[in-house]
Amino acid sequence: MIDVERTIISQYGNSATITQLVRNMNTYLDPRADFDTFYDFVWNVETAQGFGLDIWGRIVNIKRELLIPDAPNYFGFSDALPGSYPFNDQPFYDGTPPATQIYRMGDAAYRQLILVKALANISATNAPSLNQLLQNMFAGSGRCYVNDLGSMTMRYTFEFLLTNYEFAIMTQSGALPRPAGVGAILITTDMPVFGFSEAGIGSAAPFGQAPFIQEGATNAAN
Repeated sequence: MIDVERTIISQYGNSATITQLVRNMNTYLDPRADFDTFYDFVWNVETAQGFGLDIWGRIVNIKRELLIPDAPNYFGFSDALPGSYPFNDQPFYDGTPPATQIYRMGDAAYRQLILVKALANISATNAPSLNQLLQNMFAGSGRCYVNDLGSMTMRYTFEFLLTNYEFAIMTQSGALPRPAGVGAILITTDMPVFGFSEAGIGSAAPFGQAPFIQEGATNAAN
């Protein structure tokens, strides 16, 4: 609280009524509670909520809303991605684009995305930096990393299946950068795939043990 006595000019300094009114006004309009609330709800990104996070989102240029396609069920084989069913259960895929819905991220998810985007804004677009960003975004979900494929192409690999919400973040949000002119491929799998032992224990299997890896999505180079 400010020293209110210093704001009273000398000609009213001995007026009991005026000085008491000034002291009362200073008590009623104490701005410290508002400053603390502003700091907690807006200024501090670790505790910001609602519109405070929306302001941070505009600062780092990341939206709270994502356009997520509904995942309809179709006829398919059991080793396909979730949403494939046997005969007489679901129809064949007819090429119709799936319907979409707007998903508004909650404060906890949006805060994490803002922090990742803020770090991405000041990070180099090399493999170590991108791997750190992936680890921050998907902490506890499983192994995920980037590979330099050469020929101006890179790959995001997830050894777990992304949810529709996570897939939308990877393909729409722009939170994870990539070098200019470099194409990016996104691959997800939650099971061992056919490959060589150099890929690591549990991530590659020989003939007759696991299928080839499937590409989840491809983003054209800009």
